[in-house]
Formats: sequence, C-alpha cells, structure tokens
Amino acid sequence: MVGCLKYLGESRWDIKKFEEIFKSKKTINYPFEKGPISPRMRGEHALRRYPNGEERCIACKLCEAVCPAQAITIESSEREDGSRKTTRYDIDMLKCIYCGLCEESCPVDAIVQGPNFEFATETREELYYNKEKLLENGDRWENILAANIKADEPYR
Repeated sequence: MVGCLKYLGESRWDIKKFEEIFKSKKTINYPFEKGPISPRMRGEHALRRYPNGEERCIACKLCEAVCPAQAITIESSEREDGSRKTTRYDIDMLKCIYCGLCEESCPVDAIVQGPNFEFATETREELYYNKEKLLENGDRWENILAANIKADEPYR
C-alpha cells in the first residue's frame, strides 16, 4: 500500500485518475434508462386539439408554405359557419429536416414537434403521416406538449 501511494504522488494527473475511480458514472443504460430531454426537442410531429376535442388547425397553410423541404401537404374545405377545416394533412417524414419552422409559423400551436425521437419503422410507407396519425400523436403526448409549450413561452 505504501508503495502505491508513493507512485500516486509523482504527478498531479495520477491523482486525478485515482479520484475518477470513485466518482459516479456518467453513462446510462440507454433503452432502460433515459436522460433528460429539452422542452425544445424537435422529434415526431403531432397535431393538437383544443380541450373540447376540436382540432386546432385552421387550415391557414402557413406551415405548408414555410416548409423548406416541402414535406407538408394540406387540403381544406369550408365549414357551415364559413371557417376552414383541414380535410387532409400529410407530412412526409422522409423529407422532413426537423427544422421547426412549421411549429413556429403556426398561429394556434396546432402542429408541434414532440419529445418522441424513437419512431424507427420497418418500411418507408410508415413514415408518411396522415391527419389521423398526427392527431393520434397529439392525443398521446398532449400533457408533455402543453408543458413544453408553457416552458418555452418566455422565449417566444
């Protein structure tokens, strides 16, 4: 033991190495343990609803216009009261570059990018998201999406 301590004192780097042995590990066991995710995480897209269940999207098509990859396709129709509603809202996730411009351009926070980044598929067709799939994502992640938007509010 005395021999070991004699060699540890030779250099400051040796002492640092010795201290590192007793520190907590920085790695995590990924599939079973997940690290913290930023509220501004740009993951899988979702369409949100109002608390009464009505879709937020007003078919303004700003997200379609601003998308640099032209990954969004929207078709709309008029309601009885004169307002617009979307009849088709498709996102080609293979084209999407996850820039977040669609989310920023939306005046009613209808389209958002959620915290889910684990959406690997076996076929390309599964990455063509239609309105139903996007609304399903929004329903699944609504609590987290609302909290993320609230946390990001001071910066908007």
